[in-house]
Amino acid sequence: MKNIILTGFMGTGKSSVGRRLARELNREFIDTDDLIEKEVGLKIPLIFDRYGEASFRAVEKKVIKEVVLKGNRVIATGGGAIIDEENFVALKESGIIVCLTSSVDTILLRIGTGKERPLLNQPDRKDAIEKILEYRKPFYAKADLCVDTTNKTVNEVAAEIKTKIIQILWAQ
Repeated sequence: MKNIILTGFMGTGKSSVGRRLARELNREFIDTDDLIEKEVGLKIPLIFDRYGEASFRAVEKKVIKEVVLKGNRVIATGGGAIIDEENFVALKESGIIVCLTSSVDTILLRIGTGKERPLLNQPDRKDAIEKILEYRKPFYAKADLCVDTTNKTVNEVAAEIKTKIIQILWAQ
């Protein structure tokens, strides 16, 4: 059975929605960020601080290659994972890619003001989000479907994903 892969910017609900979806569909839930932290033995902000983004992305690629080997999972990826073409192809071949989106203001509200988001440790977080989203837009557009999570509960998003995935599978 195909995997359901959730991607999208930080704060759009990939982990929360992924857990709910996995529970409802009786599938294993995998969060690639959790696996990366286990692999390296450090939280993601420390990986970025000590080794840089390139090292983080190398471990991310290894983790993605491993998690796609098995089907019938709900996989939440880091927001930048599908920028890498190899990652995108591996994920696409293993299942249906769902991009979760949200308004910039909602993202800001959800992620808070902590330092655990290395890409946003800048004076103007809103500007940083807007720039990263603009850069990632063409990559996110390659997903099989997009679901806007702004002003929606985890239950509502999970239900919408299930409905849309059924439509995709029926069309195939």
